[in-house]
Amino acid sequence: MRTQPIASAIEDHALERVPDAARKDWLKITWNTAGLVTTLVMLFFGALVCFVAGVKIALYSGVVAFIIGNLIGWAIARVAFVTGHSNTLITRQYGLGTQGSALASIIFGVLIIGFLALENALLYRGFLFFFEIDDSLLYRFLIYGGLTLGWILLTAFGFNLVTRFSSIMVIAFVLVIIWVMVDIIAASGRSFSDAVLFPSQFPPAALTKMGLHTDLDKFIFGVNILVGPACALALNTADFGRYGKSTAHIGAAVTIGIFFQSLVTMIIGGVLMYAGANAMVDFYVAQEGITISDAHQRVLQNPDSIAATFMVFAGIIGFILMIVAQGKAQVLNSYSSSLCLANLFDALFNWKPGRLFFVILANIIALAMLYGHILELVESWIKLMGVLLSSLAGVIIMDYYWVKPYLSGHAKTLPVTERVNWSGVITIIFAVLTAHYWLKPYLPIEVITSLVCVAIFYPLLRLVILRPKVQAS
Repeated sequence: MRTQPIASAIEDHALERVPDAARKDWLKITWNTAGLVTTLVMLFFGALVCFVAGVKIALYSGVVAFIIGNLIGWAIARVAFVTGHSNTLITRQYGLGTQGSALASIIFGVLIIGFLALENALLYRGFLFFFEIDDSLLYRFLIYGGLTLGWILLTAFGFNLVTRFSSIMVIAFVLVIIWVMVDIIAASGRSFSDAVLFPSQFPPAALTKMGLHTDLDKFIFGVNILVGPACALALNTADFGRYGKSTAHIGAAVTIGIFFQSLVTMIIGGVLMYAGANAMVDFYVAQEGITISDAHQRVLQNPDSIAATFMVFAGIIGFILMIVAQGKAQVLNSYSSSLCLANLFDALFNWKPGRLFFVILANIIALAMLYGHILELVESWIKLMGVLLSSLAGVIIMDYYWVKPYLSGHAKTLPVTERVNWSGVITIIFAVLTAHYWLKPYLPIEVITSLVCVAIFYPLLRLVILRPKVQAS
């Protein structure tokens, strides 16, 4: 009698609608959306934007990213509530068709499993840094193996366990990050206002090399960095929002999560790295014997520098903060990856081995990325994140709110359920090429370009050029 609830929890409605009796309130969903954006990678993105643009311009960029992500998130929230489906499963009904939804799984899967791999690597290098040990095959086996086993066990039993773990870790993160911020600002000798309201930290020559000549250039740079994760969270919310009691419950979780990502986490990352920069330069010069110039470059070279700053200033507390920040995100990434892969294999091969299999598979793929050269490709892929996910979300939104109701209301017959909605597939490819390549020199905020392309091109294809076949109602 006890095995059925366990089996049901493991499967977690991966390929079916979440029943009304299982729906949750906004707070339970918010633990997950907030957990996804309070990570070393998000702190690094925030610090990068603040150092390039200065805090004032970074805030303007964050507000724009928040507005765009929030609008997409609320639109997706309604679809997630009505369907009760994860984001890739939604595309079977709205945008891509049954087998066409495999494209959504590929787009979102490479991204989310890539983050799973990237953040595993950050944790591993954090362990090496804290314990002052050298990279070796033994340590890779022990640390990566232990981390992976933890993610699998914590993800295996579905939404309730994932949410419980995330809630504990988010609270711990907030408490520890406040302590670390106070410690770093105090140790830096800077006033709070000086630590928070600083201008661009990159020299003019470096900004020119990046193609940033004016404040507007810096603003656009900030938007393009911050809006990608905002769009990712807007779509990712469906994986947890499918459990929401109403659109408002899901939308509230979207708003809080994207607010934290676009503004709060960004500012925290910038303040931490600015206040700790001089001490970190001294640390790198003393410990590694490099020049002051090289040490300045190391301060914000990659997300590793965030973890290093935590541990240099706060010791064991900083190490715990790294574990807390990354651990909750890894469980959430593993969870979403399992849903994504479940849809992919069912859509292409009608194969349903169970969600637990895909939890394990997602973590194996993430490990494989670490031992090849795929991780470098993932880091390049992340640069495309905003335009890819905004194009995908745009097709879902257009299909749900306008195109499908129009087809149903203006025809004597109803559209056949399609294996592939070629209008959606072609639109996504066209929008990505247009926004990221063809029009980028003229319209540099790529997400806006991609959304405009979808709004124009998808209805044209779906309602005129590639109008679907119909069947009797």
